[in-house]
Amino acid sequence: MAAEKSRVLVIGATGRLGQHLITASLDAGHPTFALVRESSFSDPHKSILLHSFSDAGATLIKGSLDDLTSLHEAIKLVDVVICAIPGSQCLDQQLLIRAIKEAGCIKRFIPTEFGNDVDKVQIRDIDNGFYGRKAEIRRLIEKEGIPHTYICCNFFMSYLLPSLVQPGLKRPPRDRMNIFGDGNVRGVFVKESDVATFTISTIDDPKTLNKILYLRPPGNVVTLNELAEIWESKIQKKLEKIYIPDEQLLKMIQETPFPENWDMIFIYSGFIKGDNTYYSIEESSGFEGTQLYPNVKYTTVSEFLDSLL
Repeated sequence: MAAEKSRVLVIGATGRLGQHLITASLDAGHPTFALVRESSFSDPHKSILLHSFSDAGATLIKGSLDDLTSLHEAIKLVDVVICAIPGSQCLDQQLLIRAIKEAGCIKRFIPTEFGNDVDKVQIRDIDNGFYGRKAEIRRLIEKEGIPHTYICCNFFMSYLLPSLVQPGLKRPPRDRMNIFGDGNVRGVFVKESDVATFTISTIDDPKTLNKILYLRPPGNVVTLNELAEIWESKIQKKLEKIYIPDEQLLKMIQETPFPENWDMIFIYSGFIKGDNTYYSIEESSGFEGTQLYPNVKYTTVSEFLDSLL
């Protein structure tokens, strides 16, 4: 007899990734719950999304990350908690971690990571504490002995890729393209809906308990030079390439006020320092998602760029 599917609570369900987590969880047959702030029900855009969740079979629970009582009530209904709030708000998970610890019934907690491995990044001196705060949450989870999985998916496809990694642009260039560094450092892009599918694949998998799931799908690991070539082949035109040295990008970051320099900070991390790919994945710490779940279909960078033509 098949094991019963874990019941899943998604926090941050109306966000960029959260809505895909709800869909992926329901599609995989998990009883799915969303913790929703009272204010979201009166937000026109979010209320439409919330109705679609209900219609698809998700259960909506009113509550918030700063209300311990609502967290306790939601947590006792489920086996797995996935938090998908923005990374800049990651410290808001502290009360949630306390509630999970007190409840003692959660088989798996997936905190809001969904980017670089916070213990591997090499830009802590210029990231305004972004990764330090995420690392603080990891240490708290581990200190409290909470069963967990961290998802390190690198870049979301909807971020930077629509502009071909050109800060300030909304769509890919047709004439010239800035290449940061030598253009040969590999970054990784994964579509949000695919990140969600891989995430849901882990929750009842004992192999990923207290491990990291890294996403480096073949076809999604690209250099800026390769990205330019892929786009040139699609538009059948050569781009003028302007190479911006590492030091120049760093100077631009330092001269641009925070948070306007965020895109450049992430570009420096991914395509200068190689934070997505510079290290090999050790089985003692984690697994690569497409190797662990080869049946998951995902969108490649080339396929995504087809949608921008």
